[in-house]
Amino acid sequence: MKFKDLLKSPVFPAGHRWNFTKRKKGYESDVTALVRTMLEDEKIDADQRFAWERWRAEDRVTKKP
Repeated sequence: MKFKDLLKSPVFPAGHRWNFTKRKKGYESDVTALVRTMLEDEKIDADQRFAWERWRAEDRVTKKP
């Protein structure tokens, strides 16, 4: 992978507050609700998808010991 292919991770202003609400049906922790809300942001979703695909494509994952 070349550095020119890397995405820039999203940067949010200092003090940015995420407004999240927990699901009403069943238990959901604050952290789970926060992560779910953050992934609704298209920039974060694209960044995390790219990171996941990059991790899956690394040689160390596909090589057998």
